[in-house]
Amino acid sequence: MLKKLLALFSSEPSKQAKPSKPAAPKPKKKKIESTRIGELGEHKINIQLDQLPKECKYLSDVLLSNPKSRSGYSQIDHLVISPYGLFVIETKNYNGEIKGTKTDTYWTVSNRYKLYNPLMQNYGHIKALQAQLSEFPEARYISMISFTMRCRFGIDPELRKIQSDDLIVYDVELSEFIQRKLARLKIELGSPAFSGNDVNLIYEKINQKNITDPQIRADHTANLQKTIKNPS
Repeated sequence: MLKKLLALFSSEPSKQAKPSKPAAPKPKKKKIESTRIGELGEHKINIQLDQLPKECKYLSDVLLSNPKSRSGYSQIDHLVISPYGLFVIETKNYNGEIKGTKTDTYWTVSNRYKLYNPLMQNYGHIKALQAQLSEFPEARYISMISFTMRCRFGIDPELRKIQSDDLIVYDVELSEFIQRKLARLKIELGSPAFSGNDVNLIYEKINQKNITDPQIRADHTANLQKTIKNPS
């Protein structure tokens, strides 16, 4: 009996293991396009600006004529109009350590890339606004540069102090810094520099002067990109 059982097992064909299927490659994460990143960043800023006091008004993505600029225009990311002053906001989307001082022509990003001093860039925007608002010669302008949290600052510490009219902030603290600056201006000035009607007038005037023609905007962007690639 034992011999028959052994013969039976030896005659059964050996079972071959099925070849394992190769593991399916993990789908690659799609990179978010830079334009989409910019849109998300601007959306975050708008959420911050919506938190400002009701007596403030703001405009975003304003293109003004500026004969003194290379492109003939100045593009302002955000403008906050308050009874105590105008906050001109430039947004930046970089990753790394930002180094520079108020007087440096160029700042650096992680000691690898050059960045034209954003305060100087914003100064050009302020001059374009002043040209449009000549009836308000005493207006106070506060220049604010907003960076994402992907950055860290190696800048002049004075640019983080609320007494300065040139401020470097993170996008998530923009509303906080504006409200702190407004509180300080209230103490400094004692009374509002602009009435409610003035705030509305400035808002309407800049809104009307905003250039919305898509071709002009496209040409301005193209000229700006050339300037960035060839700063000299």
